[in-house]
Amino acid sequence: MNDFLAAAVQLTSSQDPEINFNAAEEQIDLAARRGADLVGLPENFAFMGEDSRRLELASDLAERCSRFLVTMARRYQVVLLGGGFPAPVGDGSRTLNRAELVDRDGQLLARYDKIHLFDVDLPDGNTYRESATVNAGQELPPVVDVPGLCKVGLSICYDVRFPELYRHLVGAGADLLMIPAAFTAFTGKDHWQVLLQARAIENTAYVLAPAQTGLHYGRRHSHGHAMVIDPWGTVLADAGVLPGAAIAPVNTAHQGHVRDQMPSLRHRRPALF
Repeated sequence: MNDFLAAAVQLTSSQDPEINFNAAEEQIDLAARRGADLVGLPENFAFMGEDSRRLELASDLAERCSRFLVTMARRYQVVLLGGGFPAPVGDGSRTLNRAELVDRDGQLLARYDKIHLFDVDLPDGNTYRESATVNAGQELPPVVDVPGLCKVGLSICYDVRFPELYRHLVGAGADLLMIPAAFTAFTGKDHWQVLLQARAIENTAYVLAPAQTGLHYGRRHSHGHAMVIDPWGTVLADAGVLPGAAIAPVNTAHQGHVRDQMPSLRHRRPALF
């Protein structure tokens, strides 16, 4: 693993993919100008809207998202994560929630279909049923060795509440955990930062967490606060509540020092569980 700058992009995506692609490119451009080598886009970066419209657009949108990631990675010479977009399953009524990681040459490094779906009834009266129109992925998220950077583990949003998934990623060698999200404002105010710091601390790993922020299509409100967090749990960068990016260094020596100081990964006794 080498030292490099990582950027967690923050967007307020809408139901208009064209506007969303333009906003995403603007933030990728700005991150690249600041020296970022690894850039993450949030969940739903290309579309944030009604399920019926998402299903209508899914087939075309999935192709556009994949092409967009390849074009942007090549144009700005960054390793780029598309943190979640709809990929059709072929029946016209359901999609997958897919993340793709591409290298500077536009080569696909990893793909992940979200396995934990957000089906909750919140105390604020809002109900979310992701599983009504989204199929859960059937494979654990991958860890990919990004040449010249580090080993990256993928996940998406609601996955952050399942610590065993991140144990799997670190067990497979991940140095950096990517957690792109569209976290609700209601849960985010209490849980977002706490969960991200917990995943960083318990795995002594960097966390890169791109995020959606603000009001979408008149009623969905996202928490924002895209973050970069170090293996000690220190928040290195926080994008606040406006579109932008959290950018901070990923430092190999620091991670090694933390893992030597707090060798909890070596102290695990999985045979007892």
